[in-house]
This record gives sequence, structure tokens and C-alpha cells, in this order.
Amino acid sequence: MKTIYFKKSLPGLFILISALFIINCSSDDSSGGDLTDSSIVVTGSVTSFGEVNVLSFSASQSIQIKGNDLVSNISVSVSNNFQVSLDDNNFTNNLTIDKDAANSANILLYVRFAPSESAIGNTSGLVTLESDSATDKTVSLNGVGLSISPIINVSSTSLNFEDTLVSEQSSAIALVINGDNLVSDIEINASEGFEISFDDSVYSAMLQIPSGSANNDTTVFVRFSPTTPGDASGMLTLTNDDADNVEVVLTGLGLAVVHNYTTFNDQALGFGGGFSQSATQVFNLHPDLSNIAQIKMYLQIDCPSTGCDDWDRFANIKVKDPSTGNWFEIGRYITPYWVGTQQLERGLEFDVTDFKALLVGATELRIYIENWTAKADLITLDFDYIEGVPDYPYYAVSEVLGYHVNSIDGVPYGVSHSFDLDKSVEIPANSESTHLRTIISGWGHATPNDADGRGCAEWCYRTHDVLINGSNMFQHDLGPLGCAANPISDQDPGNWQPNRAGWCPGMAVPTRIDDFSTSMAGSTFNFEYDYEDWTNNGANGDAYYATSTYVVVKSNTVISAPIVTD
Repeated sequence: MKTIYFKKSLPGLFILISALFIINCSSDDSSGGDLTDSSIVVTGSVTSFGEVNVLSFSASQSIQIKGNDLVSNISVSVSNNFQVSLDDNNFTNNLTIDKDAANSANILLYVRFAPSESAIGNTSGLVTLESDSATDKTVSLNGVGLSISPIINVSSTSLNFEDTLVSEQSSAIALVINGDNLVSDIEINASEGFEISFDDSVYSAMLQIPSGSANNDTTVFVRFSPTTPGDASGMLTLTNDDADNVEVVLTGLGLAVVHNYTTFNDQALGFGGGFSQSATQVFNLHPDLSNIAQIKMYLQIDCPSTGCDDWDRFANIKVKDPSTGNWFEIGRYITPYWVGTQQLERGLEFDVTDFKALLVGATELRIYIENWTAKADLITLDFDYIEGVPDYPYYAVSEVLGYHVNSIDGVPYGVSHSFDLDKSVEIPANSESTHLRTIISGWGHATPNDADGRGCAEWCYRTHDVLINGSNMFQHDLGPLGCAANPISDQDPGNWQPNRAGWCPGMAVPTRIDDFSTSMAGSTFNFEYDYEDWTNNGANGDAYYATSTYVVVKSNTVISAPIVTD
């Protein structure tokens, strides 16, 4: 860039400076003042006004206001519940201090606390001084409004307690209670599941603060004592003959008492290398189910030093029915490729409450994986018996369809076969609830493929019907489950992300519950499982549906198992 230099003679420079001086002395401000030197000076401060009855006012306090070269008046405003005055007699929320008076002498500004009817408790505010020619100034204000009506005050209107085991107690939370203008007792009542105490030692559901102490601070300890699991909400209600009732919301989460039983522990399942694909053993489980509301089963797969099986395999857990000697499938899952289930804290979860009549005391269990390698999967199986009030104290279960030995033991799909899918089911006369429980998963890549290239029965989406007395009553949709979102997400290089028909590698196979709208007590009905029509052309092997269906009945009286006949 080319730089241009200006060269001026000394007389010329003098003329230029003179012109600039004349310009700078000119102004559109008729006052002729210098705005840069204007200011508001505040001397003194205002201390807390302390406690003052609402609808009344405190003694005033004063500060000094001085102006320096102000060219406009000072506007004084004050927050709600406070007032200002120039004569300590006539108080208002806004006033004006003349600029000339402020420039010439200190002006006394009086301030007082005048709480409104709703300004109960700590109240703060500001005095604000503004002038167009100076920086604003503020003075902080504070006071405590006292009710003149009978009122109950609490330090908190809601208390949330830590998660607490049923039949135990949480830590206590202190609540401060006091009244204004009360002449009678304060009665305190706690909802069920919550308790109160004056000394954090002796607790009850009701306390009373005597009238002589009603207007003083009283500390009450509140704790959570759940009687049932789950979310709990309640109320602490404070009543007094003089004042309106006050309620404090109480919330907490009751945790069920859980009895845990580990059965198989790092049991190796494989083929070859000295391993077996299954293991069977008798275990002593919970002996008394009278207060057990739910039974959860957890299965964890760990890998030996050689690593887990490379493939997604059919696997299940069974319990032996001692009355028939039959093995009932209580859970089915598909193993993940290459890895275990350690990404889940407790592994795969199954609700097996339907089989509670069989899962009591000495119980024979069997675990199985269709693992054809010597890279054994290490299986740990444990049960949580969760205390609570059962929906019904007595359960019974019978098998309707039992094609669950392995993946290809299932019902052949798309070809004629001799599998019996029609049953007669007789329900006990004292049944108060009846439902069906089905687990189904398809295997094979048989053709013809669906339009999107999906072979049967692993990949082809289908809808199956459950016929009761010849009519379609329930349907099972074997569609995508979102395999790519499986939390066991490290199954590479396995093909775990594409959706199968109703199952995913590394997940429990869904349990399908079909509830009858009535108890079905004393009835006999015909059951048929109807697979969606499709014909296998035999060009790419066979297709199978491993299928198990159970009928579960519940009652408030001892109940026998339903009778299932061909």
C-alpha cells in the first residue's frame, strides 16, 4: 500500500487547531454541562429492617444523596414491599430529587419496609437512583414479613426419601414447623408408609405440638417405612383450629426384599473337548412362596481362555415337572457371536413367575446350548425370589406344545408333517385367571425367499394365529426386534445386526403371553397353533419353528394343573 504524507506549515497547523477548539466547544445541550463529570453519590447504607407485621411498616432508615454536575433530575424507585420519602412522612414507591438541589447539598432519602399481605418471610429489594447524565446507583434492602393471620409454616413442602427396603426404614429428614398467631395445638398426621418423631427415636403416625409451643420452631423427624415395593407417595397433614391445613408431599421408592439362589456356576457347555451340550442338576430353591410376588431368572455367559463359540446358537433352560417327568422350557435365548453377556450386569433376564409351582424347594434344572465346538460357553444361572403380595397365591402350569429340544426339533415349516398342533385343554373349576405362554423361534434358510430376500424360517417375517375353539383369538407377530440396538454390541465379526424374524443373537427370545378375557374356570377348549401359510420349494434345505406353549392357571385356593390331551 502506498502511504501518503501530509506536510503542513506552522501557520496552517495553528489554524487547524483553532478550528478544532471551536468545534469541540459547541454543543446541542442547552445546559452547557460536561456529561462526563456527572455522578450520583450515595452515602450510608440500609441495614435489615428485621421482622415486621404484614400490612404494617417499619421505622425508617436514611441515606444521603448528592449530585455532582447533574444535568437532569434523579428518579428514585423502590421494589415492592418497600417505600421511600424525602420528608420521613409521606412515603411512596417513586419520587424525584431536583438536580439543582442535589448538586448543591446532601439530600436525605428515607426508606422503610412495608410488607404486603403476601410478603411473608424473607423479602429483599432495591432502591434505584437514575439520572440521564449519570450512572445508576442501587441500595440493597431486606426485611422479614410476619403474618398477622393464624398460619402454620413448614421449612419444606415436599420430602423425597432414599430408596428403602420393604419393612425397613429410611434415614430421617428434619422438618421445622412453626406457627404465627396460633392459640391451639398443631396436629400432625403421616400417611401409611411414613412415620414421624420428635426425637428421631420413637416414631408414630401422629404427633401433636401443644398450643404453648405452636408459635415456636419445632423440629419433626420424618422417615419412610415402606410396606410394599414400588413407588410410594403420601402426605404429612398439619391441622390447627385457627389456621388453614398445611400438607407436605412425601415420596419414596420401596425396594422389595430379594432372596437370591445361584444354581449352575460357570458350567461349561460345548461339544468335544470333554464337554457336553447340556447339564442337569437338582438345586434347593426358595422353600416358601406364600409371600413371593415374582421370580426372575438371570443367565450370564462367560468365555473360557479359548473364547466363546463363534456362532449364534439355540439355547434354553428347563425345569422338570415332578408329577409327569416332563421338562418344561422356562426360558430360551440365542447365544451371541464370539462373546459372552458381560455387557449386561446380570446377563439375560427372564420372568419365570408362571412356573413358581415348580420352582420351590428341591428343583431339577437343565441348561442346554446347541454348541458344536470345543470352545465351551460358561453358564451361570441364578434366581431372584422377590417378596411382595402375589397376584394369586396358587399357580399351576401344563405343557400344551413341547417342541423345544433344539432348533431342528421344531415344527417343520412349509411342508406336510405329523406334528400334533391340536390339543384339548381342560381348566380347573377354581381357576380365577388363565393365560397361554409361548416361546417360538424360526430356523433355516429355506426358499422361496420373501420379496426382500429373506429365507425361512430364520429371516422371513410371519404372523401366526392361535385358534381357540376354531376361532382366531390370539396372534404372534414374528417381525424385527431391532437387533442392531442389542446392548451386547461387540459380537464382531458375527452377523449380529440384521433383523431376524422375532429374535436376535445375544438376546432372550421373547415370551408371548396371551390372556383370556375370562377365568375359563371349569371349561374345556380346543387349542390349535396355526403357522402362516407358506410352501417350501425344497431348493435350500428345511425350515423349522421351535415352539413351546404352556397354559397357566391361578387361584386363591389350591389349584391343580390343567389337563391337556391330544
